[in-house]
Amino acid sequence: MADLDVFEQIIGVTFRDRALLEQALVHRSYLNENPDFALPSNERLEFLGDAVLGLVVAEKLYHEFPQLSEGKMTKLRAALVRQETLASLAASLGLGGYLRLGWGEEVSGGRSRQTNLARAFEAVIGAIFLDQGFGVATDSILRLFGDQLRRITEGRLTTDYKSRLQEVVQAEQRLTPVYRMVEASGPDHDKRFVVEVMVGDTVIGRGAGKSKRMAEEEAARSAIERLSADGG
Repeated sequence: MADLDVFEQIIGVTFRDRALLEQALVHRSYLNENPDFALPSNERLEFLGDAVLGLVVAEKLYHEFPQLSEGKMTKLRAALVRQETLASLAASLGLGGYLRLGWGEEVSGGRSRQTNLARAFEAVIGAIFLDQGFGVATDSILRLFGDQLRRITEGRLTTDYKSRLQEVVQAEQRLTPVYRMVEASGPDHDKRFVVEVMVGDTVIGRGAGKSKRMAEEEAARSAIERLSADGG
């Protein structure tokens, strides 16, 4: 496992009790293969970190945007703390390289799996809270979420249409939307991607963008609009 001294420098926190940080990085698969390991998995710390993270983000939104309704703040908070965002932040910290994983999880790509990264990120927040208190945990969260918070302030936080579409489709049809790229054109500096989103064999949305991700979001947005119109 990588040097935790380096990781502490990356996150800007020096732990009094290093065992808390070590626990935050223990995936349950590691314990299945190493039952005598001294520390438990990171799941309890993840639970705590999720609560601390939610509170800090909610308080920040409450003070930063006094004009927003409860519903709009809820949507912004959900966009900030969704798995994709947390996994992206974790990846930017190189967190995957510090995880203790079982062999099976390791060889199946567990160090880059979004679920593992997001959960470990929350566990690290929980560990910081226990070791340093709420003030340091708050400062750490606001620092780590700096770019995302600036995007909100500037009105540039992208709505997560893909997650919304998946929730709707799974709730109504018990299926998962599938995205397929149907076109990629243009020079490298000005690419254009076209993506369709399908449920079963039916195309329910189509979108274009300068990246595959942007095209998928646009396809999901068009699908949501279509489903809303059909439902209405």
